[in-house]
Amino acid sequence: MKILVIEDDRQAASYLAKGLKEAGHVVDVANDGKEGLFLAGAEHYDVMIVDRMLPGRDGLSLVQVLRAAGNDTPVLFLSALGSVDDRVKGLKVGGDDYLTKPFAFSELLARIEVLVRRRGAAQPQTRLSVGDLELDLLSRSVKRAGKAIDLLPREFTLLEYLMRNAGSVVTRTMMLENVWDYHFDPQTNVIDVHIARLRQKIDKDFPTPLIHTVRGAGYSLRAAEG
Repeated sequence: MKILVIEDDRQAASYLAKGLKEAGHVVDVANDGKEGLFLAGAEHYDVMIVDRMLPGRDGLSLVQVLRAAGNDTPVLFLSALGSVDDRVKGLKVGGDDYLTKPFAFSELLARIEVLVRRRGAAQPQTRLSVGDLELDLLSRSVKRAGKAIDLLPREFTLLEYLMRNAGSVVTRTMMLENVWDYHFDPQTNVIDVHIARLRQKIDKDFPTPLIHTVRGAGYSLRAAEG
């Protein structure tokens, strides 16, 4: 899973990130509410772990803003404030779970898994977004900064795969297997051709490119870092 940790205590944030990465997850860390709000809007995450007491913008108002903007990523609040009223406040603004510090890391992992499982059962994901790029799986439509972009079926499938792996390096082998269903390298430039076409359509007329070449490895689709 791709997880955003928003925690101002750098030691605690480092501990969380290290443990989550060891469990096999991809982790981004924000150390204040302002940075956390930006990352939450710019990237797609499976879960967000949010400390309640944050500089810049507190955790409660951060989640409130995200929910008002239509962001439904599951949120697990972490806080030393553990009274019933505190937990209720966290849930009422849009939090999905609330864990009081100190906590056992095994419990944190279990709660994250439950949140994602619950969300998957409740509603299948029908929209993907990375920065100002949006892909609708139901209507098979793509927009960037509100501008409609026409894609051929294979281009759409390739973009969907890149967006589902946003922020990560996607190798040629991964694309061949998941987009073309090839389990061998056909020794053609089919990937390079399709990536070039995608760049023409989703990057050329916009100031910030989203598709990046990772030399010697593959490609990565990611939003601009602000």
